[in-house]
Amino acid sequence: MEKYKLFDAEYKFVSIIWDNEPINSTELVKLCADKLGWKKSTTYTVLKKLCERGILQNKDATVTSLVKREDVQRYESRAVLEKTFDGSLPKFLTAFLSGRKLSEQEAEELKRIIEEAVK
Repeated sequence: MEKYKLFDAEYKFVSIIWDNEPINSTELVKLCADKLGWKKSTTYTVLKKLCERGILQNKDATVTSLVKREDVQRYESRAVLEKTFDGSLPKFLTAFLSGRKLSEQEAEELKRIIEEAVK
């Protein structure tokens, strides 16, 4: 699952691809210049690195993702849970919700998610 580990800049880069795929590599360079302030060489260096890691694919100047956003988010959230909260979801939720008020809609959604996970 280490495949899903992305550094902050890599995550922002892959997010641009997730939001626009399939995307022409020339268009990707323009978007990265606009959104990330990257030069063409930086974009191609990061693209090549992530293709080598099996996260992205660049075929015939068309870039697509080989991993889903949800898989990366799942990996990252579990890593934070393990590293910071000893793997305890209740500890995480207590810290996350401390001093924060939930709307009725948010509370209902969380209840539904928990009920689904218990089944």
